Amino acid sequence: MPARELIYGRNPVREAQRGRRRVHRVWTSEDTGTDELARLAGSPDHQGIVAEVDPYPYADPGRLLAADGSFVVALDQVQDPRNLGAICRTAEAAGAAGAVICERRAAAVTAAACKASAGAVEHLPVARVRNLTDWITTAKEAGAWVYGADGGSPTSFRTLDFEGRVVIVLGSEGEGLRPRVAGACDELVRIPAVGMVGSLNVSAAAAVLLFAVAEAHSEAD
Repeated sequence: MPARELIYGRNPVREAQRGRRRVHRVWTSEDTGTDELARLAGSPDHQGIVAEVDPYPYADPGRLLAADGSFVVALDQVQDPRNLGAICRTAEAAGAAGAVICERRAAAVTAAACKASAGAVEHLPVARVRNLTDWITTAKEAGAWVYGADGGSPTSFRTLDFEGRVVIVLGSEGEGLRPRVAGACDELVRIPAVGMVGSLNVSAAAAVLLFAVAEAHSEAD
């Protein structure tokens, strides 16, 4: 039997209770000391609640784009679980069909990611793939248009219509997209910036692009 996991925080525990995995036990500050909750959570950010749950149920990456007009966010070795969680929260709010993450050199759906997502990972399908380039190729064969975020691209995301099945690919913190992943995309796009800081972090960039796709799909309906 797979080992159970511990998650923490009010929203993550509440959404786990509403989501796809079984919650086996809950500790709260009413019956357990704060220090013990912090020990169980491995973090002081438990908000007075910790839960023991089944392992995270990763989705089938081949099914995320099954529906017409579905869109997905794919992350190329994003390593900070807080960024992963924030992106999943945005993706779920925007109506994305799911998220794809790398099996290696990348953050997984841990308790920290759950907390950063405010429990959104309990509802958003998240799939892990061994080779992101191969998955992108499969997505294109399924009729998806794949756009990679690249601050150096001459193409603004505002010039695109984002029709049909869409995949938005974002690179890792500091490194961006790996060359092979970038090369597999149909087009690289940038988010124009006018301020002194030249680029957004990966979770902020995800929010801009995913809601642009969501708006385009809403207008098309």
